[in-house]
Formats: sequence, C-alpha cells, structure tokens
Amino acid sequence: MDFFYELFQYRFLTHATLACLLCGLACGMVGTYVVCRRLVFLSGGITHSSFGGIGIAYYFGLNPIAGAFCFAVLSAFGIEAFTAGKRIREDSAIGLIWSLGMAVGIIFVYLTPGYAPNLMSFLFGNILSVTSSDLIWMGIVDLAIVIVFAVWYRPILYVAFDREYARSQNMPTRLIGYLMSALIAVTIVISIRVVGIVLLISLLTMPAVIANQLTRSFGRIMAGASAIGVLGSFAGLYVSYKGDIPSGASTIFILTVTLIVVKLLPLRDFMRKRDENGT
Repeated sequence: MDFFYELFQYRFLTHATLACLLCGLACGMVGTYVVCRRLVFLSGGITHSSFGGIGIAYYFGLNPIAGAFCFAVLSAFGIEAFTAGKRIREDSAIGLIWSLGMAVGIIFVYLTPGYAPNLMSFLFGNILSVTSSDLIWMGIVDLAIVIVFAVWYRPILYVAFDREYARSQNMPTRLIGYLMSALIAVTIVISIRVVGIVLLISLLTMPAVIANQLTRSFGRIMAGASAIGVLGSFAGLYVSYKGDIPSGASTIFILTVTLIVVKLLPLRDFMRKRDENGT
C-alpha cells in the first residue's frame, strides 16, 4: 500500500503515473494501426532514427526531445515519400533511415564539447524524469490522436487492412499515409522517456498484438490495446518501485509474459468465436 499512498505524496511518482496513462493510450491506438498495417519495422526505423535528433540537439545545446521530434517526423515523411514513389523498397528505406539516424546521433554526441552527455535515459527510458511540460505535450498528442481516429476512422481502417481497395474507393490514402506516419513519429517521441529508444518498439506494438489474440475487430483491438498499454505501463512502474529496477524493462517483460499467457489460455478461442458470431 505504500506505493499507492506515495503516488499522491511525491510529484515525480504522480507524473510517472500520468505518463503511464497517456503513453499507454497513445501507443495502444497508434500501435493498432502499426500492427494491422504491418509497419512494425517502420516504427522501429523511426524510433532509432530519432537518436540522430537527440545527438544534434545536444551538440547545439537545444532540447533533446525537440531534436528527436524533428528527426522522427522528417524520417517518417522521408520513408513515406521514398516508398510511395517506388524510388526504393520500403524495407531498404527503413534500414537506411534507421542506421543513418543512429550514426548521426553518435557522431554529434562525440563532437559535443566537454564530457559526453549521459544518454541512458533516452536509450532505456527513465519514467521518473517526466516533467509537467512533458505531460502537457503527451496530453496534446493523445487529444490529436483521438480527433484523427474519430474523424477519419473508416479511411484509416481501410488503409490499415487493404490500401489498394481504399485507393479504388477514392479515399485519400496518400494523405492518410502521411498523417499516420506523423502520428507514429510523435507517439514515439512522447514515449521515449517512458521506455527508451531501445525498448519503445515493443510498447508500441505488443499491446495491439495481445489484443489481437482476443479479437479481430479493429475497434476492439484499439480499445483493448489502449487498456493493456496503460495497465502494462503502470504494472511496470509498480514492479520498478518494489524491485528497484528500470521501469521500461519491467513494462516490456510484463507485456511479454501477458502475451504468452493469453496465447495459452482458452479465453482466446472463446473471444474470437464470439467475434465471428457477431456477439
């Protein structure tokens, strides 16, 4: 009970709890699109390329998160532009952006005058370092994601499962592609402090994968993934508090165990049969 009491006594724990809520919701909603559209490798490329923005920001004495945001969005748009124009294969473009971002980040970190900054919190996360301004930006991103899905739910659904069919129905597939790439990028950036660059791809995709084991409905996957993302992040924070271990690693471990348990339980088959029967 000490943990739940101290949540309201210490500001850093309150901030961490709110970060679990906001990042879990964002990763659950956007991660559903990523999983259904099979863009897991894309999200990994954007995640790691953002390190280039962090390195450049450190070199020029700017906010590292702002640098990561700029680099992530530009990387997402670059991948979308290259692959949409068939100039280069998608996996090749992602691999290039992935490695280039990491290389640029490492170079600028080593070029930074004085001692090299400690980047462990960006690579592996440090949820206790979340500030009030971080929470405000997380809230803005969450609101933007909800609005986008509410306004363009059906086009996003069609593009996620069958982009060619969506194009044949005169839906703005190109616009949806760029819009969702931008949302993936900003979701990645706001979640860096929670689990870090190295583990972020799992937080973005694993809740949706777990929810997909229980239902095939896009809307239900999105709702379930958001709930799982929030609960998994909060459970990771609790384990971190009790065991004095990194919260990001705890969150991913808990989500992995949850996925294994869900795959083994007969509940999975029951839920899917219920979906097929329309109940």
